[in-house]
Amino acid sequence: MTETLSHPPSPDVQRRNMQVIYLLLAATFVVFLNETIMSVALTPLMNDLKVDPNTVQWLSTAFMLTMAVVIPITGFLLQRLSTRQVFMTAMILFSLGTLLAIVAPGFSVLLIARIVQACGTAIMMPLLMTTILQLVPASSRGKTMGNISIVISVAPAIGPTIAGVILSLGSWRWMFGVVLPIALAMLAIGYRWVRNVNEPSKAPLDIASVILSAFGFSGLVYGLSQLGHTGADASPGVLVVSLTVGVVALVAFVLRQLKLQKRDDALLDLRTFRSSSFTATVVMMLVAMMALFGTIILLPIYLQKVLHVENLWVGLMLLPGGLIMGLSAPIVGRLFDKYGPRPLLVPGTILVTAVLWMLSTVNAGTSPYFILVMHILLSLGLGFTFTPLFTAGLASLEPKYYSHGSAIVGTVQQVAGAAGTALFIAVMSSQAANLSISGSSEEVATAAGIRLAFMLGAILFTANILIGFFIKKPADSVEAELPAEGVEAPIH
Repeated sequence: MTETLSHPPSPDVQRRNMQVIYLLLAATFVVFLNETIMSVALTPLMNDLKVDPNTVQWLSTAFMLTMAVVIPITGFLLQRLSTRQVFMTAMILFSLGTLLAIVAPGFSVLLIARIVQACGTAIMMPLLMTTILQLVPASSRGKTMGNISIVISVAPAIGPTIAGVILSLGSWRWMFGVVLPIALAMLAIGYRWVRNVNEPSKAPLDIASVILSAFGFSGLVYGLSQLGHTGADASPGVLVVSLTVGVVALVAFVLRQLKLQKRDDALLDLRTFRSSSFTATVVMMLVAMMALFGTIILLPIYLQKVLHVENLWVGLMLLPGGLIMGLSAPIVGRLFDKYGPRPLLVPGTILVTAVLWMLSTVNAGTSPYFILVMHILLSLGLGFTFTPLFTAGLASLEPKYYSHGSAIVGTVQQVAGAAGTALFIAVMSSQAANLSISGSSEEVATAAGIRLAFMLGAILFTANILIGFFIKKPADSVEAELPAEGVEAPIH
């Protein structure tokens, strides 16, 4: 029998609902830990596998790009399969990819392993977000999203620290060796305890849309990655062709979705953009994720190659900022429920922008403690940015568009992250190469490249300050529709 909003769920139903959310949070923690654990390992991987920065960054870029291609399909999976089936699919793929990474004989197999991992990771976030939108009423979503942000922030924060400790003791393979048993444990626990909170239904999967999105996103990101190649490695023709294919494919993808959504068959229903708040949050998310992931990948490179900080200390220096972001999340969530997004987004974006401008002044003699303070302030500003963006954007949609909204936000996150990583590395590599030719030392040239990349991030993020004024608090009445037959009632 279906519970409704007018009849509070029984204690047993409440307990089962919370059990599902906690299990999804734990699994999300594992996959997010894996997403950032590579950042500190890029320099050791370059040395061990004999590859350059433009090549090694594909371990991060391909991971995010794969997620961007897979995430739109999760809308189909969440409608067609049960919660338990989607969870098991995600964790099996992630575990297989992790195992392959441990035994990878070289860069190519390691890259394939990261792609398989990404296929599993891509499913988890939309599954978590859609489940919460189904089970948690609008009036308390800010608090719930804040609690979720603890997991989502702490996992990336301790990822570089764990990587630093492991790399100081042994091979980079042990990074995956630590994650694998945790993933297998979550798989076993989920098999036993995850319960269904949705009613599977017949849903179409438009293959043409999947193909167009894959060509569109991969074309753009690969084209951006080519910007960093100079001299004999430069391929202007490849760059132009890749970007052209990406733009054309994305335009065709959008046109096809506009056609398919008239009969509710779209892979990503673009009617979500009729909400001005959702549109504004997506734009802000695009800019924020480009700047964030670009910064995440540059800071370890700067600390290792310019300041010659040991791997262990690099991880430890990046830990406080992530922990502060996580610990501030519940407070930000409660403030959101009380005051709305604008009083949080505006000061948050101003702080992030100021930090990025400060980071654009680094050089070969900058103190590591300056980087530590800047990373803490950056994390605090992002903590005041991401929770309001997630909550305000998704809560402004009609319930029937929740799965599409979650998939769009996830896709934008990953495409922007991949593009930001590729773009920032490209800017750094190009500037460093030019200065090296003129006789500058590796430290001076790399610092100059990183300085220019941070300046680009500061310019991008400045636009977010203005957009933040247009984000409105979602109306409590947005959750007007009752759960579909067979779905557990929201948690009160």
